[in-house]
Amino acid sequence: MKSLVAMLVVFIGCCSNVFFLELLIKEDSGSGNLITFAQFVVIAVEGFITTMRFGTKKTEVPFTEYLKMVLMFFIVSVTNNYALSFNIALPLHMIFRAGSLLANMILGILILKKRYTTMKYLSVIMISIGISICTIASAKELNHSESENQISSVGDFVWWIVGILLLTFALFMSARMGIMQEVMYSKFGKHPREALFFTHALPLPGFLLLFGDISKHIQIANMSAPLDSTVISVIPFLNTLPRIWIYLLGNVFTQSICINAVFVLTTECSSLAVTLVVTLRKFVSLLFSICFFICKGTSVYEDMGKFYTKKNYNVNADCVRT
Repeated sequence: MKSLVAMLVVFIGCCSNVFFLELLIKEDSGSGNLITFAQFVVIAVEGFITTMRFGTKKTEVPFTEYLKMVLMFFIVSVTNNYALSFNIALPLHMIFRAGSLLANMILGILILKKRYTTMKYLSVIMISIGISICTIASAKELNHSESENQISSVGDFVWWIVGILLLTFALFMSARMGIMQEVMYSKFGKHPREALFFTHALPLPGFLLLFGDISKHIQIANMSAPLDSTVISVIPFLNTLPRIWIYLLGNVFTQSICINAVFVLTTECSSLAVTLVVTLRKFVSLLFSICFFICKGTSVYEDMGKFYTKKNYNVNADCVRT
């Protein structure tokens, strides 16, 4: 029952998060680092107060386990970002990462010696076939497109293959991280709130490298106009607050709900099941965004391209298990 509730909250929280994310990007398309920083700060501070009790609570899981998890997440994020420099289209980037189901199943068999039902094998294979079709279609699309990811020579195609290899490496690295979480919970017990705190607190010093960009978009947020809503106008504080800060508040709140549910799910379900839920929620969030913000009679693939180009997509915005 707890896992079902967590799944429901994941879908509700993440779809609501997409709504506020779209509003934010509409106002400031380059605010990805500010959004991610705000999410990490709020979740880390909340965890420090409620979970770690201002640092007085002893950790249930060794600190080194969380450090390894964050380092793996950093490697995955950097690799995913770097792959975009090798003629990888943004829609393909998102679709390819959904292949973590197959990677998770393969590593589950090799590392955990797991065996799955025939239905699970068929489901993962069908999803993987769909990803392969999209990958092939992307290569053909790039040959005829006018985008910056256009492949116009054999050399460009070779670099595209390098990009695919980088995505594949990141895919299996991410799956390994999920299995490491599963093993960690089985060995040290279920402590999702503690894991949530450390996976958001430990990366915070890294945002110093993005200080210039974050401060720039804070200024943009401060200069945004207040909301001209009759509902907001009756609230003394919100009727003068710049609209970007209101959108950011909604985004951070819904992200906190979503990521908390995901971490609860990691303690209640297998790594493969969590990966499936996260993959489905990404698909639902994508459809939600397309239907409410983009859809103009074009194909889903074209809409996906508009969606991610418009968002100045930053893969670092994805948290450890989302």
